[in-house]
Amino acid sequence: MSKILPLVIVLSLVAPASAHRVDEYLQATIISVERDRVQFSMRLVPGIAVSSGVIATIDTNRDGIISETERQKYTQLVLDDLSLSIDWNHLEPQLISAVFPTVDEMRQGLGEIRIEFTVHLPAGGTNRRFTLTNHHQSRIAAYLVNCLVPSDPEIRVLVQHRNEQQSFYELDYVQSSASAPQHIRWLSSLRGWTGAVGFASIFRRGMHHIADGPDHLLFLLALLLPAPLLVSGSRWVGFAGVRQSLLQILRVVTAFTIGHSITLALAALGAMHVPSRPIEVLIAVSILVSAVHALRPIFPGREAGIAAFFGLIHGLAFATSLGQLGLGWWQRVVSILGFNLGIEAMQLIVVVATMPSLMLLSRTRLYPAFRIVGGLFAGCAATGWILDRLLNVHTSVDLFVDALAHRAVWIAGALFLSSLVCGLRYRITDQSFRRYLLTLMVDP
Repeated sequence: MSKILPLVIVLSLVAPASAHRVDEYLQATIISVERDRVQFSMRLVPGIAVSSGVIATIDTNRDGIISETERQKYTQLVLDDLSLSIDWNHLEPQLISAVFPTVDEMRQGLGEIRIEFTVHLPAGGTNRRFTLTNHHQSRIAAYLVNCLVPSDPEIRVLVQHRNEQQSFYELDYVQSSASAPQHIRWLSSLRGWTGAVGFASIFRRGMHHIADGPDHLLFLLALLLPAPLLVSGSRWVGFAGVRQSLLQILRVVTAFTIGHSITLALAALGAMHVPSRPIEVLIAVSILVSAVHALRPIFPGREAGIAAFFGLIHGLAFATSLGQLGLGWWQRVVSILGFNLGIEAMQLIVVVATMPSLMLLSRTRLYPAFRIVGGLFAGCAATGWILDRLLNVHTSVDLFVDALAHRAVWIAGALFLSSLVCGLRYRITDQSFRRYLLTLMVDP
């Protein structure tokens, strides 16, 4: 029954009803992993609005009838648009069957193309990685991919990765040898849970979660904007010094790490559960608070405590991503470590890439303007997210922030070069001023 359930769920999505939007070409793929092969079942359902284009690609002679030759050509076109590999070795699909609906059924949005095929696997190690990339009709496609629970007890799925469109799918699984001694098989299973491939996959997922979710990093960066500065009354003033700045950055990052690690572990292990919607709203609120603090100090000296408090909220969002993997309890214990290390690695990369620039700029007269622009940007992004997540008022915040996030390397590089130029100019100006004062003292 557990093996059939994922198939039932996916097929319910592509059933001949209005289960999908009329302007999409829904392509659902079910994967079944066996010892020496992987079998695939594809269901392709063109929506009404896109059916004419799909029909034109299939019925090339425009006679309203799909001939056997046209079926074969279109099936081969679908298979050619797939990229399959195991352990980075290319695989060639072999067709089993292809069933097509009538042209009228497709025009009504009810036609379902069913393609079954298989790939034969070369011999490999205990830990294996299978990847599938689907490029077919990507402009109008909506992809779904899932894996059935293996019927072979010697095969166990570890992790499934998908991109947002599900056009890319990655499966890590363990395949132990039935002929091996029991203790060897047990060690292989343990290595599958904690070993290099499974652990590395979870680690990368943690890094991608931060890289693909700029709201987490925006909170941290906004909180670090005033880290190199001193406070006087209700204003940010001059540079606090290298040592104090580094200590402040270390305190904030460490506090945020402790906070999200606690709730990540508790939620991932099932000790607590909070609906995702209020969590996403509170994350946006945390960004707004840190943005206001960057503009004008509202909790000076208590940044580490604020980072720890909001870190608890961010950790619940991290746990949601980890909980989607469907791991067992012991696997979750191991995965929490790898996932959290991935999060910390990406945070460290961002901090190391940006903090030198901020510390250089904070010694110049340009930093107040830079800090204000950064704080306003974070505040506007947070406000947009709050409106979207709380009131369903759609804004362009996600598109704009994602566009900037995809250019993060160039932005960080440009920021560093600008900070070097500004820092050098500041240093020259400062030295010239001191020489001028010295000249006045010697020869007034």
